Amino acid sequence: MPFKIVRNDITKMKVDAIVNAANPALRQGGGVCGAIFAAAGPAKLKDACKKIGGCATGQAVITPGFDLPAKYIIHTVGPVWQDGKHGEPALLHDCYTNSLQLASQHKCKSIAFPLIASGVYGYPKDQALKAATAAITEFLLDHDMKVYLVVFDKKALSISGKLFANVKQYIDDHYVEKARAKFQRPGNVIALEIQEAFYSIPAEPGAGLENILDRLDESFTQMLLRLIDERGFTDVETYKRANIDRKLFSKIRKDNGYNPSKRTAIALAVALELNLDQTLDLLGKAGYTLSHSNKFDVIIEYFITKKVYNIIEINEVLFYYDQHLLGA
Repeated sequence: MPFKIVRNDITKMKVDAIVNAANPALRQGGGVCGAIFAAAGPAKLKDACKKIGGCATGQAVITPGFDLPAKYIIHTVGPVWQDGKHGEPALLHDCYTNSLQLASQHKCKSIAFPLIASGVYGYPKDQALKAATAAITEFLLDHDMKVYLVVFDKKALSISGKLFANVKQYIDDHYVEKARAKFQRPGNVIALEIQEAFYSIPAEPGAGLENILDRLDESFTQMLLRLIDERGFTDVETYKRANIDRKLFSKIRKDNGYNPSKRTAIALAVALELNLDQTLDLLGKAGYTLSHSNKFDVIIEYFITKKVYNIIEINEVLFYYDQHLLGA
């Protein structure tokens, strides 16, 4: 981990390997393939591919990156979409899995993919995205690697129509813009509606600040570790499900006073499959809450209330709405 969706030109990604959506003959084509050949040095890459000879659908081969920032180019051939009943999903899954395994064999720590087969090969974008995230997530459960899915803009991704409609409706029902309905004026009275989350520590008469501070509630780290134990998760399961790396999780575990970013705290709440009240409790330990004046927060609340804890699926929707992603 982690897995991240980014807007970029794949030929400019500074990673150990980039993946080329290749054709079976490994010849320079259009789209992503053409751009990679052009950036790597067409003559050099053509010669390297000619020596390999070709690549079967679902398989992957590797060449040097030549003039690219990436050390390697992994070439994989996606399936041409027919109707989804001719083995396309399994072949597309193989494209990602075989590319990742090849990268691992060459000691790559980072890799960038395009959305394979979603261009001229006609694979529906929402199904191509589902196949990509499933294969990548499956691989990352047993391996440590930074994986990027590179798209030019959010139009290159297509979340399912039903999910989009449900999230959009939830946002419409719950999102309150800050500039709107902040306060009402009944006559000459300004009525402010304020949501506050605070912890009240009862103090004995004459108790000083030092005595109050000695009786603070459990910290974010203490609550997190308790919840991990209560749910029977391992540390590895937790940080991988949260889409954060081992080093960050180690920092949190070792420091009882660690104050994570809000996105990290939410990612861990999602990883632990907390309900909304439990999520707010955990966020409160780090000084955060969820607000209906923040679109990011409303989207997070939607998934938690629907008990959808797939962080990659959540990130797809956050990406679509131009919000920061969880974890990573």
